[in-house]
Amino acid sequence: MINYDEKPELNITPLVDIMLVLLAILMVAMPALIYEEKISVPQGTQSKNKQDSPKALTIRVDKQKRVYINNENFALNENLLADKLVQLNSIYAVDSPVFIKADEALNYGDVMSVLRSVKNANYTNVALETK
Repeated sequence: MINYDEKPELNITPLVDIMLVLLAILMVAMPALIYEEKISVPQGTQSKNKQDSPKALTIRVDKQKRVYINNENFALNENLLADKLVQLNSIYAVDSPVFIKADEALNYGDVMSVLRSVKNANYTNVALETK
């Protein structure tokens, strides 16, 4: 005889297996999809008169805290360095590159004082050189 009181249960194990397989397929296929927008870029023209790039200012500081700018050298003093850099504003534009070469034995604070002096002289394009 058939017992009608029992309710059939839904077996969801195959459903979970199929969903995990679909998830794995999507995870593998998704990086291969490339979304690309086709755009047309206008053709550029080359300038006939190139402006000369500004002269670069190089500041060297050795481990004895001597600062070398062009042919001058002096002891590292933040105020003196700032004055020299302000004087050089007539030769070097404030947007000209400034390269700072500091000895690796030099303290971090000394390098920061050089950077502060360069900033106070309104130079904006500053780079620290490394080996």
